[in-house]
Amino acid sequence: MPEQPLLVTDRLHLRPFALSDAAHVQALAGERAIAETTLLIPPPYGDGVAETWIATHQPQFRDGRLVNYAITLRPDGHLIGAVGLVIVRVHDRAELGYWIGTRWWNRGFATEAARAIIRYGFDDLGLHRIEAEHFARNPASGRVMLKCGMRYEGRSLQAVKKWGIYEDIDRYGLIHP
Repeated sequence: MPEQPLLVTDRLHLRPFALSDAAHVQALAGERAIAETTLLIPPPYGDGVAETWIATHQPQFRDGRLVNYAITLRPDGHLIGAVGLVIVRVHDRAELGYWIGTRWWNRGFATEAARAIIRYGFDDLGLHRIEAEHFARNPASGRVMLKCGMRYEGRSLQAVKKWGIYEDIDRYGLIHP
């Protein structure tokens, strides 16, 4: 598989993570509000967790199973979040995931980054379908998905358990145009 390309939008550069990003990832993802709205980010976000996570990216990209990007601001390169696709090649499908540091919420950065990676998934990776889900209690994430052209596909009641509480999940999908 070729090198993971830089993706450029009006306000963002999406680039592969580097181990030098680990402290910044730990600080951003370590905010409780991020952990509350994501399934797999733990609070607290302990030492070494970011390094371990970043180290998995390149091998999984080479295997065609994952593409993860650091969301950085143009032109200064300030890291503000992450966006990625977990790829299921046998079905030419991927699951979209993203998070943005709370300081940058409600500015359209998640939508801009998600649109770029969706385009990359369809145009460069040859995906047929991209899907995403969010906790039903986090409608802002659903608005990002809708702005990216995804269709609401339904709610799964008490589908996951986060911090001992069963959570409803809203699901969205988009077929290659």
